[in-house]
Amino acid sequence: MKVISVNVGAPQTVMIDGKPLTTGIYKKTVFEPLFVTKRNFVGDGQADLVHHGGYDKAICAYPSEHFSEWEKRYHRPFSPGAFGENLTLEGLTEEQVCIGDIFSVGTAVIQLSQPRQPCFKLSKRHGLPDLPLAVQQTGRTGFYFRVLQEGTVQQGDKLTLVERSQTRLSVQYVNHIYYVEKTNVEAMQKIIAEPALSESWRKTFTTRLSAIANE
Repeated sequence: MKVISVNVGAPQTVMIDGKPLTTGIYKKTVFEPLFVTKRNFVGDGQADLVHHGGYDKAICAYPSEHFSEWEKRYHRPFSPGAFGENLTLEGLTEEQVCIGDIFSVGTAVIQLSQPRQPCFKLSKRHGLPDLPLAVQQTGRTGFYFRVLQEGTVQQGDKLTLVERSQTRLSVQYVNHIYYVEKTNVEAMQKIIAEPALSESWRKTFTTRLSAIANE
């Protein structure tokens, strides 16, 4: 498991379909060691702070293994940073990683907090209207980390699993319950019992459970 690329970028306003769009989805690869704080990488930023960034989503990561599948589907190249991710990874996919997993990378220590939820800006960046839905349906979403210990990270750094949660909830499984088995009460109760789950996803599952209980 290693870092293929470290990508950052400040929000910028671009013209898409004749309209201005302010977004932080455009990331550029950085080759020197880069410091990551509890909030984000130095030099990185998000335009929509309601849905992006913050303590639970300090680092967005995406598996490089998925690029070839997207290239087959859309007949175009996809390179590191294409999904707005800060860390393009090798050897760590949604099936393999679990909510609460703690890794050391460089001099930082990070913990997986939730799957990545694709938004419309992904489709706008690539000019592919169906891309967010395709990301959701295939489960190739990527995921977010919170930073437990600030430090420096650079291209080529290895990720070492330090600790795994006893709940063993893979990102693939949590995605399936979030998008497919939306009324699976037992599964949602198990997921919200995981202390490392981000507050935003905990709130969503809790709201669903309340709605089911009140039916």
